[in-house]
Amino acid sequence: MATISSLGIGANLDLSGLLENIKSGEQVPLVALQKQQTAFTAKLSAYGQLNSALSALQTAAQALGKPETFTGVKATASATDVLSATASASASGGVYSINVTQLTQAQSLATAGVASTTAKVGLDVTSTVTIDFGTISGATADPVTGKYTGATFTPDASRTAATFTLDASNNTLAGIRDAINGNADLGVTASIVNDGSASPNRLVLVSKTSGEASSMRIAVAGDATMAGLLNSDPEGAPAAQLQETVTAQNTKLTVNGIAITSASNSVADAVQDVTMTVSKVGTSTLTVSNDTGSVKTAINTFVKAYNSLQSAATKLSSYDASNDVGGVLLGDSVLRNIQVGIRSALTSAQTDDGSGLTMLSNIGVSFQKDGTLLADDTKLTAALGSKLSGVANLFSGSAGVGGYGTQLAALITTYTETNGTLSSATKGLNSSLDMLSERYDKTQERIDATVARYKAQFTQLDLMISRMNATSTYLTQQFDALNNTSKN
Repeated sequence: MATISSLGIGANLDLSGLLENIKSGEQVPLVALQKQQTAFTAKLSAYGQLNSALSALQTAAQALGKPETFTGVKATASATDVLSATASASASGGVYSINVTQLTQAQSLATAGVASTTAKVGLDVTSTVTIDFGTISGATADPVTGKYTGATFTPDASRTAATFTLDASNNTLAGIRDAINGNADLGVTASIVNDGSASPNRLVLVSKTSGEASSMRIAVAGDATMAGLLNSDPEGAPAAQLQETVTAQNTKLTVNGIAITSASNSVADAVQDVTMTVSKVGTSTLTVSNDTGSVKTAINTFVKAYNSLQSAATKLSSYDASNDVGGVLLGDSVLRNIQVGIRSALTSAQTDDGSGLTMLSNIGVSFQKDGTLLADDTKLTAALGSKLSGVANLFSGSAGVGGYGTQLAALITTYTETNGTLSSATKGLNSSLDMLSERYDKTQERIDATVARYKAQFTQLDLMISRMNATSTYLTQQFDALNNTSKN
């Protein structure tokens, strides 16, 4: 059976071009469907932008709808290198004079020097070392020897003495260090310091906890040689004591002339509901006041979020007259209803709590000609300084009722929740896109079938004409041959 390698060759006709024209004509409905898909997809993207802007505004509104936003208290130090402070919401305002005279420190003890860190410093017997903590009083360590005479040691009743064992496996200076550091419950860290002398290696013990009540008392039971190295009792003989290289001490300061002590550099409730962290000796003024700065930041964040929404809405619904091009949401009822609803919510007066603040404009936040909000910093600062409770009522309402923040957050939920206005419109677009996709596929299948049918018909036509042309050529040749025979 004859075949055609290229459509139209047999018939000497442009059947391929004709088939392409038929295919292009059949695809016209696809172009229309594609335009619809593009338009719906663009609108879906625009709704996504709108939803994002609404979410940011809702977050800002929710922050202002919380009463605790307006009850914050801040503690500010005039000399931040001396101290810093934080205050809880229940702290009372006030100004305090702080004079830090001493910083806390942890006690440090050192043994006598030994020649080697790995040589045994005791007998190969088991010894039990007991460390307890408490306060040393009645005497101070000798400034030269670092040892006590006539002191009193009062154990800290809130802490239990800790013990560890030394034996033939660890009775070296390095072994003692490792035994201490390997037991986190001891409350002590150990290290070896080389002082450069003939017997340079000294074991240094430092309490993990600072403050006077964390001074150490150490007793060794078992090996007398080990006891001579490690025993340290402020009430005992000087020969049985380690050298105190750093004395345990508390933080000391005065608050308006009243003496305060603390075992750490963090001093809580010396000023009620305020925690101070002291950094160095010195003086500072501590001011405890309402944290209006964070409230102003929250309001400015709200204004910025609203303006971002307005900017997005304007861009999406704009019209370019010079190019006759409209925004994706030009004339869109969903966007228009959202804009009207939010504007209405922000221009409705709130209940007066006696402060006279019922509108945003009362605190310096007002609408501009372009629909955006502008916050007058001077007027806002004045309102926060003199009528903070009124500002709180303006945004968070009273007992969970009213307030721009509370109301607007709830309103936006009606737009973005599962069955909300914007969510429903988004679902509708997605459904339309699904249907368009299905129509597109079905239309493409119909076009493919039509083109295939025409191609089959054109192929048959091409073959038929090709055969007819071949027959015509054959007959012509035969007639020419007969004519030539008759002439001869």
